Formats: sequence, structure tokens, C-alpha cells
Amino acid sequence: MNLFWKRLFGKITPTAKLEKSEAELIVAMQRYAEVEKSVELAEYKKLFHVVKSAKFQENKKLLQNRKYKDTEQYRVNKKYKKLENSPSIMLYYQALESDELKQYLKFKSTPEFEQLGDNKLVKASEKLQKLKQFEHSKAYKTYVRFHKSYIINEFEKLKLKVSTPEFTKENEFWANEKRWHSTPEYVQEQRFYELAKNPDIIFFENEKPERFTRYKTLKPSFQEEFEWNTLDNSHWNFGFHYKSKELIGDHSFANEKQANNSGKNVSVENGVLKISTKHEKTVARAWHKEKGFIEKEFHYSSDVVQTADKFRQKYGVFRAKLRCTGNLNHAFWLGADSKLPQIKIFHSTGKHITLGNTNKNLVDGVKITGINPSSFFIYTLVWSEKELIWMINDYEVYRTASNIPAESMYLAFNSFIPEKQTGSTGSLDVDWVRVYTNY
Repeated sequence: MNLFWKRLFGKITPTAKLEKSEAELIVAMQRYAEVEKSVELAEYKKLFHVVKSAKFQENKKLLQNRKYKDTEQYRVNKKYKKLENSPSIMLYYQALESDELKQYLKFKSTPEFEQLGDNKLVKASEKLQKLKQFEHSKAYKTYVRFHKSYIINEFEKLKLKVSTPEFTKENEFWANEKRWHSTPEYVQEQRFYELAKNPDIIFFENEKPERFTRYKTLKPSFQEEFEWNTLDNSHWNFGFHYKSKELIGDHSFANEKQANNSGKNVSVENGVLKISTKHEKTVARAWHKEKGFIEKEFHYSSDVVQTADKFRQKYGVFRAKLRCTGNLNHAFWLGADSKLPQIKIFHSTGKHITLGNTNKNLVDGVKITGINPSSFFIYTLVWSEKELIWMINDYEVYRTASNIPAESMYLAFNSFIPEKQTGSTGSLDVDWVRVYTNY
């Protein structure tokens, strides 16, 4: 597969841009999850359903637009004030409280009251004259007219009603042109708009959570940012891994030109793992397929590191950001206790890249051209029960459903020079490694 045109026309996202967008996406996903669980968002959602409801809006409209003159409180208060200010009713209550009426009513209840009908007796008595005069007064006539009347009864009822705290409160409420601002609903509405301006809630409302789908199903299981100085302080061991502890893993192969150097060619510089292939003569242990272990003189040195004793995983997503240089082979692969299965996530021959699955003597893979492995790219394997998918910078380059491994596998990096390759110095640089499991 030639990726030149894919890369040229933007089908393959540049590594720096991809890392930035992924980092931003993860931050956004974490923020989204935090806001989703927040008390503020729960309150906002609850208030949203209240404030945006037809009932709430109708009530707000009513309270804002209803005129005081159209209220029952206005009508009751107006009627009461009209009666209270009526000259006749005012005169009635003045008469009701007067000493003249009290004296007259007291006299009226006595047998002597009949004397008021005798003009001679009235003319002869100053007392009777005063009583007779009051009897013909406007005050007494008003008293007679209104006493125990319907209108006085109505006035007393209104007076009692308007004097209650409940009526006073309701009347003041409706008389207030800004009555809406005094309601609990207004407080709810203001709190809703306050929350609506909250940056986290604005972010949450504008976010499209479906873009998190891919990442939400992943759980980090292994993350290596290479913040250590020596292999002893890391998840990695040098040499190859064998199931039997009696087999020596620290060796090279007789059909290769480099000696694996017991981890001496492994270093960490500025957070980047570096496996250096050096041009140096050395004698080291080598495995010969017919003679077994032999001592061999090599003209190059390099190394292999793996996590067999520290980390293994079956299924999931395996990713590494790496680059390599030199006319030699560099590889990022998954291994098991036996020679097979083996999954090549990345393998550079110095001329092109290969990747694939080797299992049960079946080699399944693809050759990649059109990209320069000396630049950083992110190489990914998605391993499920049903298939293996390879991606370079999240662009799918190969998939297979054949011979899917069914055992946990470890991570490994190495650099080597086959016997038929001219060889040169170079390095394999790994910026980070990240492995995820599916929930």
C-alpha cells in the first residue's frame, strides 16, 4: 500500500495535529464527564424543564401583563375605599360614636320616651327639647337609614377583609408594576440564566458527545511516557523472552550482524526511548539454529526490550509513537511465550514498512510505502476477538480476521541487521506507548 497520495491529500492526519486533537478530545471528554455529574448541571436541567414549560411562561406573561385594575384585589380595595370615603357612611359612624345617640337610645328604652310626643312637655323641658332636636337631626336620620343595613354589613365585611395580612400582601403584590421580580419563579428564572452562562454548562450544551464514542469504550491499561533513566526502574527487560527460565534471553542470532548488548544500547533522552545501533566490534552470545549458542564476533551492537514479566494483554488497542533511522530493521511487535503467534505492529526494513500477523506458520500482512519512517508516526493495532486492524496515524492500512491470537501478549521493541543487509548505524526512537482495554 502506497500512502504517498493519501498523505499528500490530507487523508492521513499529520502526527502533531493528530496528537493535539486527541489530547484536546480527551480533555474535553474528561471535562464533559465531570460536568455531566455536577450538581450545577443537574440544577440547570431541572430548571430548564421548569422555566421553559408552557405553564411557567404563561404564568410569567400573566404576572407581567395583567393590569392592577383587572384584579379582584383592586376591585375589593376600590369598593372599600369608596364606602369608607362616603359622606353618609362617615356620618353614620360619627353618629354611632356620638354621646347624643347614646343618650337618645338610652332614653328611648325608658317609659318616659313617650313624652317626646307631647309638645307641651317638650316645650317645658330643656332635656326633651335636646332629644327632640337630635331625633330630627341629619345624623340620627343617617343612623336610622344605615344601621344594620346591607351596605354597612358589606362595608364591615370589606373592612375586615382588606385589613388581613393575606389581602394586604396580595394587594401590594398586584399593585406593584414589577411584581414579577418579587416572585419565587423570577428567582428560579434568574438562577437558570445564571447557570446558562456557566462556561462548563455552555461547553456541555455545545459539545457533541458522540465524538467521544471511540474513547469512552477504552480504558488505559498501560502507559509509558519514558520518564525513567535505567531499565531497572522501568516496565522493560532487555533480551528476548522464553517461557522456560532455563533458556537465555540475552543473546543475538548468528544470521544477524548486530550483537544485542544487554540493554547498554537502550537509553531515555528527553522522555524518548532510544535503541541505538552502533558500529562497533564486539564478541557476544549468538543462537545458531544448528549449533545452538556460539560466541560470534559482530561489527554492530543494538538491543531488544520487552515487557513479558511486567505487562501482557489479550485484546485491546496498542499504540506507539515512533520513528527510526538507518539502513537496518526496527520493529514494534507483540510476542507470546512461544515463537508464535507474533504480531508486527510496525516493522521498518530501512526501505519500507511491513506489518501483519504471523501465527501457525501463516504470514498475513501488508507492505507500506509512501511515508518516511524517520518522521514520527503513531502506529496502532486494534485487536479484538474477531479481527486485527492496523492503523498509521488513525488511517486504517490493513485488517485481517485470520488466525487471531487467543492469548495474552507482551510488548517488544528491537533493532537488527539481517545478514543480507549492508547495515548501518541508526536508532529506533519511541516517544510513548499506550495500551487500552475495551470496557
